[in-house]
Amino acid sequence: MDPNLTILLFGSSTAVQFQHDNILLGEIQADIRNVEISRIVPLQMKISECCVSVINMIGLHETALDLDPLTGQLVSENKIISFIFVVRLGQLTDADKMGIEWLQRVFGDQVLQFVMILFTYESEEESDSIIDDLKKNSALEQLLKKCGGRYHTCSKNMTKQSEMRDLMSRVELLFIENNQQCYTSEMYNTALRKREDVQERTYQSDQTTIIEKSMDYTSTTETRERHGGEKRSIDGARLDEKGNGRGDKVKNLFHRLHPDKRHPFKLRAADVLQLTKYSLQSHEPCSEENLIQTFLHKLLMMNYRARYIKTIDKQHVRQQKNNDLSEDEDDVDIFSETSPLPEETNRKDAIHPMDVQMAVFHCADSFLKQLMVTKLSQCQYALPLLLPDPFTQEIEFPLWTFRQINKSWKMRNTHNEVNSKIQPVWKAETPMVSFFKFGSLSLSKSQLMNSLINEKHNTFFHRNCTGSSRTRVLMDGVVEIAWYCPSGKDTDKFTQCVAFCNLHGDAGANEKQLQILTEMSSVNVVILPQLDKNDKSGVQIQELYKDRKPLICLCTEDEYRVTKIRKWKYKIGLNNRNQSDVSEELIQTIKQCLSFSSSEPYFIFRLEDVSKHSGIRVDEEDDNDCRKGKEAAQQMMGLLKKKGLTEIKELFLPCQGKLWHQWCEKNKELHRSQGNEIDVEIKQKQEMKKIREQQHVQNIGEFMNLFITKINSQSPNEKTFFLKWLAILLDEYTSADLSALHYKYNEKWSKVRAEQQMINEHAELDRISKELQAATFGLEHILREIGQIYESCQSVNKNKKGLPCNFSSLPSLAADMMISGFPLELMDGDAAHVPVVWVTAVLHELIKKLGDKRVFVLSVLGIQSSGKSTMLNAMFGLQFAVSAGRCTRGAFMQLIRVSEEMKMKEKLKFDYILVVDTEGLRALELSGRSTRHQDNEMATFVVGLGNMTLINIFGESPSELQDILQIVVQAFMRMKKVKLNPSCMFVHQNVSDITAGEKNMEGRRRLQATLDEMTKLAAKDEVCDAECFNDIITFDIQKDVKYFAQLWEGSPPMAPPNPSYCENIQELKTTFFGHASKSDGLELTQLKVRINDLWEALLNERFVFSFKNALEIATYRKLETEYSKWSWSLRRTMLEIENKLYNNIENETINEVSESDLHGKLKVKSEEVETSMSEFFEKDKDKDILIQWKASFDIKFKELLESIVRETKRKLNEILQQRGMKKKIDAQRTRYENTLLGKSKELAIKLKDKANDETILKKEFEKFWKECVKNITTETPPIKNIDVLKDMKQFLSNYKSVPVNAWKKSRGVFSVQHYSDYIQLKKSSGIKGNAKTAFGSTKQKFETQIRTLVNEIAEQADKTIMSYNIAKMGYNKTYIQELIDYIKARVEDYEQGSRDFVFTKEFYMDLVISICKRENKLITDQHRKFREANDPVFYFEKKSKEYYSIFQKYCQGATSAAIFAEIICQKLKEPIQKSVNKDTARDLTDEIKTNCESLNGNRSKIEKHILKTLAEEEDFHKYITYIYNPKDHFKSFIKDEVNRYTTDNFRVSVRPKMKENIKLLQQKIMAAAHRATTLVNTTSGDVQKWLNHFTLQLSDVLIFSVKDLSGVSHDGVDDFNLLEDVISEELSSVSSEIQHKFSKETFPENLEQKDRPDEILIDHLSQCCWVQCPFCAATCTNTVENHTGDHSVPFHRVDGLTGCCYEETECLSADFCTTLVRTGKMFYTGQWIPCREYRIAGNVYAEWSITPDFSELPYWKWFVCRFQKDLEEYFEKTFHRWDDISYGWSQYSKEQAIESLDDYI
Repeated sequence: MDPNLTILLFGSSTAVQFQHDNILLGEIQADIRNVEISRIVPLQMKISECCVSVINMIGLHETALDLDPLTGQLVSENKIISFIFVVRLGQLTDADKMGIEWLQRVFGDQVLQFVMILFTYESEEESDSIIDDLKKNSALEQLLKKCGGRYHTCSKNMTKQSEMRDLMSRVELLFIENNQQCYTSEMYNTALRKREDVQERTYQSDQTTIIEKSMDYTSTTETRERHGGEKRSIDGARLDEKGNGRGDKVKNLFHRLHPDKRHPFKLRAADVLQLTKYSLQSHEPCSEENLIQTFLHKLLMMNYRARYIKTIDKQHVRQQKNNDLSEDEDDVDIFSETSPLPEETNRKDAIHPMDVQMAVFHCADSFLKQLMVTKLSQCQYALPLLLPDPFTQEIEFPLWTFRQINKSWKMRNTHNEVNSKIQPVWKAETPMVSFFKFGSLSLSKSQLMNSLINEKHNTFFHRNCTGSSRTRVLMDGVVEIAWYCPSGKDTDKFTQCVAFCNLHGDAGANEKQLQILTEMSSVNVVILPQLDKNDKSGVQIQELYKDRKPLICLCTEDEYRVTKIRKWKYKIGLNNRNQSDVSEELIQTIKQCLSFSSSEPYFIFRLEDVSKHSGIRVDEEDDNDCRKGKEAAQQMMGLLKKKGLTEIKELFLPCQGKLWHQWCEKNKELHRSQGNEIDVEIKQKQEMKKIREQQHVQNIGEFMNLFITKINSQSPNEKTFFLKWLAILLDEYTSADLSALHYKYNEKWSKVRAEQQMINEHAELDRISKELQAATFGLEHILREIGQIYESCQSVNKNKKGLPCNFSSLPSLAADMMISGFPLELMDGDAAHVPVVWVTAVLHELIKKLGDKRVFVLSVLGIQSSGKSTMLNAMFGLQFAVSAGRCTRGAFMQLIRVSEEMKMKEKLKFDYILVVDTEGLRALELSGRSTRHQDNEMATFVVGLGNMTLINIFGESPSELQDILQIVVQAFMRMKKVKLNPSCMFVHQNVSDITAGEKNMEGRRRLQATLDEMTKLAAKDEVCDAECFNDIITFDIQKDVKYFAQLWEGSPPMAPPNPSYCENIQELKTTFFGHASKSDGLELTQLKVRINDLWEALLNERFVFSFKNALEIATYRKLETEYSKWSWSLRRTMLEIENKLYNNIENETINEVSESDLHGKLKVKSEEVETSMSEFFEKDKDKDILIQWKASFDIKFKELLESIVRETKRKLNEILQQRGMKKKIDAQRTRYENTLLGKSKELAIKLKDKANDETILKKEFEKFWKECVKNITTETPPIKNIDVLKDMKQFLSNYKSVPVNAWKKSRGVFSVQHYSDYIQLKKSSGIKGNAKTAFGSTKQKFETQIRTLVNEIAEQADKTIMSYNIAKMGYNKTYIQELIDYIKARVEDYEQGSRDFVFTKEFYMDLVISICKRENKLITDQHRKFREANDPVFYFEKKSKEYYSIFQKYCQGATSAAIFAEIICQKLKEPIQKSVNKDTARDLTDEIKTNCESLNGNRSKIEKHILKTLAEEEDFHKYITYIYNPKDHFKSFIKDEVNRYTTDNFRVSVRPKMKENIKLLQQKIMAAAHRATTLVNTTSGDVQKWLNHFTLQLSDVLIFSVKDLSGVSHDGVDDFNLLEDVISEELSSVSSEIQHKFSKETFPENLEQKDRPDEILIDHLSQCCWVQCPFCAATCTNTVENHTGDHSVPFHRVDGLTGCCYEETECLSADFCTTLVRTGKMFYTGQWIPCREYRIAGNVYAEWSITPDFSELPYWKWFVCRFQKDLEEYFEKTFHRWDDISYGWSQYSKEQAIESLDDYI
């Protein structure tokens, strides 16, 4: 393939995994945010030996950015041969479908010949299912067909070379099929022109439509001028010569509202609901272009002043400024200055408020329209019923927008009882009064109508409202509707619910609207100047008069009172009459007419019936997605027909009913039981498993099957319509029955309150309460059922029969709903339980779809019906249910997106706000079931979850205030104790007079006093030292308490929301964002973990004791990982410093090492590390959590620095001490070498004439060499072999207490099962019997103590032997003597400190023998190296070849300089080899520490890899070593990992490092030689000067000094340039030889023990915590040695693995520590202590943090099952109730066991 060719990848970012070893894409995702300013540069990659460019556009087509400039540039600059469309196998999403459409739209149809689909998979099994997927999924089949059937599959992470090779082959084949043609710029430009043509045609079509419709549309406005009496008719729609027609006015209006657009632009509900910079702007006036955003913002807050927004008149402001500038007090003329301005300087009229509303409506998508109308209804405003299109004049009936509106009213029945009624407006059957006018009137019809409905509120906007202007562009022909809802009081204007319709503009010009209204109305009210037969509206008036329907004529020019013309026909004069009188007459007249209408069924108005009229467009029918969504919802509702409401959930949602509730109860019982009886616990778990199995076999049913099928097959828009329709229809279906049940409940409750003793009535209340619970049926219950289907399938790990998809895809469905703005149930209010498995799975999918975004969690708490949901709806424009019929039960969470501009403006660090709305505390209908405990549980959960909690208090009742505050304070106190620090705000709603500052101050004072009082009470319950509320949370009583006005401005149901309430909301939002800007929020992954932690702790009842802050744990582990890097950085630098100083010591250039010198050399690196630490603590995303450890880690760092310096100084001083002793050995060896050189030179002179005869020379040299070596060995006896164990026996025999030949009977201390045989109990211990039988629970304590002692002695023995440096100094018997004496002293010290026992004599003997055997190999290996280096026979055998080479040179008459150069190089060979090996070892160690997956993290990560390796090997004896001698196994594991890494990477990493190091060293040596030569040549120096300078420069690089050449003759060496040249030549030969001999085997052998990578890493990584759990012996995984805080592990083990037994039995324990400390079981440490209070046992028990929960790691369950027989044989005991245990434990495979480790680490 041509290396210049390019492939372009596009598709969903969820289909690929970006990582460093991703062959195709690497680890960097396409930069979506900056795509417009930084073009994508093709990535040059070599794939399957082919160089191709890869353009990564993954995910970019999903953004809203304009990619045209980018795509055009990419096409012009690259030869694109293939477009690869990446799709996740088995998950064809709507975004994927749109991806190919995007490609066609941007690149044209010709691009399809270059497209190939790349299906990605996560597991191999998935890749096999592609054929089945294609058969099952028609959409996928069509997509593939469109792309020519070309596809390929590969792993999601794209790491397999074979798959990439195959992909390149297929791309190449496609290239050949396309005749080696690329996608060209011409093709792109053709597609671009085509797009532009379509856009232009659309634009021209719009223009033509506007003009044509404008020409056809005529609106005549008649203006009567009172003073002139002249009539003037104006054609308001036709285009005149100046182009001032209605079409231009409309176009101009939209341009003024949105200057960047000429035509109506689309507003999406999703965009409007995200938080933007307008969310905190409440100031007015605003500019015209901001009118829409300001209007929507106020409307979403239910602020009816949204219609009264003032705008900035820029022209007027400029003119005013000019007038001010030109003002001259001497030249003023009132007449000229007040004369009318010329036409061109007149300022334009302000935009009419109703034009703003209608413009937004016309531009809105269906969901925003519905939201708008719902909010308008809440503001008690009239709603658009019929509205003409501003351009085509086609009339639309927006029925969809009314679907979410309910109206409630009260009426008196014949018995004078007040009955309540709640109905959806689209379903309500009410009379309807229609108002319309003919002609232009001076009187406002809308204002008159307002006086009938609510004289205090402008339901209909009229000409006298604030902001009204002369121009009104979009309202003519619009029909608005409003309902009057009675309150059941005598003051009601109408006794029934009445609809009022208002036709705006001249009715004569809007015939269709007039026809619809007159046909559907119960009463018609017409306003006109006077009844005049000759008036052009006379014909229409006549027809209305003839109609049977009541007609009321209001004449503006007549002055008479109400007059009945004939039956149900009235006229009323309006001229010169009191408005109140007219209103009263009109009300009475309408009431009379309605009494007639009520007897006529066809006079009843139903909103839905409007759609039956022809000639109008109905939004629901016109919108295909809406229609399909409705049909699907109706299909589901059809299944519910003829079913009792209280039975529906049981029938259709079986998984969430009794079975789910039983499971929840069992789960709570399990967590809260004392756990003393293991069989009870096992039985409960088995029962829970059976319940899950029962859930799983439940028939899924047609209802749920249909729901899942529909939602999985719909487009995003259709899906949203379907869900909204389903919610609407379910509300309608249940509302009547729920209202009746609530009425019954309230009636019964009133009775119970009156007569407390009525027990039967209480039972009846409970029955109604259960009916209420059963009858409540909404979308949340369907989602709850899906959650339970998922949890049951996940529990049994197989799909449910009849489920139309794989259960693993269900969380994705819910995640999509969350993204679309639907709430997700977090806590099931009916079961009072969190479905953790389901919720975390949904959040996991959310992360996959959105990325791991940061969220700020806002929790809301408050007593039932305290206005929480209303407050949230006003704050964020949400739609939480607020009706009394359906209160939120449990907790629901909803995502609100924060726009980028908002994040920048307010300095927010999160992407979403997650609102958690809770079931009201103290819910009346939960009485009998809702207890204080449940309320506390809920409060603790949401407070712990929230970054901020809003506490909502309603009214001023002291008892209610005390109720909520006690719950809240306890929750905050618990958070403080578990180190969670949420903030809080109090909202005090429905306060009567919030303007009185003194009253507010008094209220705050009272609240503070109550909070302090509640804190003291809660402190007793929670055992916490807190005196006031501020002791437990940061709280400002002035800023964090908000007082809210009453919600309604007047009395419901006709009262609008109080504008002061909206202002309070705005103030609350401002304060809220002030708090939020200081928080980083939580990542979604952290939220997922937090939910799990909180719920697990709550289940255990003892919250503080049980809470495991996983986020804090994860953050600490991250800190440990960083600390490991910092400490390694210091050690790595110190190793280099140590190496240089070591060389200097050996070269005798330094004679002492001080700590200050070492500190100085380490200063730069230590300062660098300190800077890195500071930046980490200050800038990390979790800095708020990290700050608690900063001080301790600063101290740790200083201690580490001191420790490293001290240790280095100790080692170097030891070398200094040994240097003197070593001098004698080195001097003797040098003398022998020089003797040999001298004699070989003499022989060479004799054989000079035979220099060319190689055979003779070799023969003579070998003869000479043997003779010389023989003489040397005679003088110096060879170094003998040693026998460490023989020396040990000799020293042991000196102890009288040790029997003769006792070692023959000795046992290995490290492998012994029990130490009980080694101890004798003291009488003072209080324990009777021998140790083996009498211990009971104390046995484990002694076993652990003795094992710790043994391990400590063994570790110190290792260090002692290493300190002797036997490889250089040789072996001495006294070493064994010293070792034995040390062991004896340690054992005796321990015995003196023990109050319970003493050791037997056998213990000391076995311990000495075991340790000596353990050290034997190390000592022997070290001695072998010493012998090889110093025994003359061994040494000179190695040197013969080198000496022969020099001998040859002598024979051949080489110059003295050449021979001296060779001698220097031969002397350098060994130091070079040692230096290169050491440098390579250090470099390799650094690489392993960075790249080796098992060794590059913190201690917990290493532990995980150790356990994985153990499981893979399945070696029981290694497990025993790991359990009993964790440090030994740890070292062994590191050795194995280093060996494996070295072997695997020798060719690619180790050898190249060695070559690089030898090259660098060679350069340094030659640089030193050159400088020495330059020096002596310029200063006329001699060879000694050259040698001194040469060795001095290498003193810290090599162990090579002048003394190494002492005695070597250098007479006649005067050609230093020749000397340098020969050294260069010989050095290359030496380097080649070293490289040739370098291998996997020789590399570690040629390193000193301390320089080996495994030893360096063992030394570094072992400096962590090694304290073992007193119960299960798990080793603390803290990376920091002597760390602050408690010891802990990510997971504990089965206690029986240490031989621990149940009390009074010989049965091995099957408890995990985490479950054990939940229980009341006892353990003995001199006294009996309950496990749940284990800390009071003191000592090591008090230092461990063991969180009580059910986190029983499957890994150890698998291990116990796998090695059950081995364990029982090893301990000579059996497991307690093995059959019961194995029932649950045996299900885990090895693979599952290994996978489970990833869940905990």
